[in-house]
Amino acid sequence: MPAYDATSGLSSASGSGFQNWRTLGFLWILYGAFRIAVALFLFLYTNVATAMFGSLIEHVAHPFAMMNMFHIWYAALIFFLAGVGVLDIIAGIALAGGQQSGRVVALFAAFFSLCELPLGLTLGVYTLIALLPLRAAPIRATTQEYTSRAA
Repeated sequence: MPAYDATSGLSSASGSGFQNWRTLGFLWILYGAFRIAVALFLFLYTNVATAMFGSLIEHVAHPFAMMNMFHIWYAALIFFLAGVGVLDIIAGIALAGGQQSGRVVALFAAFFSLCELPLGLTLGVYTLIALLPLRAAPIRATTQEYTSRAA
């Protein structure tokens, strides 16, 4: 079980606080790019999705109303994925750059990623566990420690 560091409020295997800000930021950038790619894929294949859904509802009572609802939900999904993908990239850049605001943005990104299996859930839960404690270590301090060790 990971040790708890009382000075930083973060859990880690070594007990020295969370040190993987850059790695976590890079993972959020990759996941944000993936979400934007999925949104672009959905946008490009809107006609195919419409034809597939249309073939399913041809024998229902109100097919045109259902098709309108499909278009509304489909557009909302595309905008949600694109918007949260941009949020993921912003969180990743802030975390990798050592910005203190990266913690808050990453927590929002983690919350919005929990509904996507398996990558979003995995990255979101890991981020929430690493960043949610109230007394989290400042990112800038750990980044400075990282650069001083590398030198």
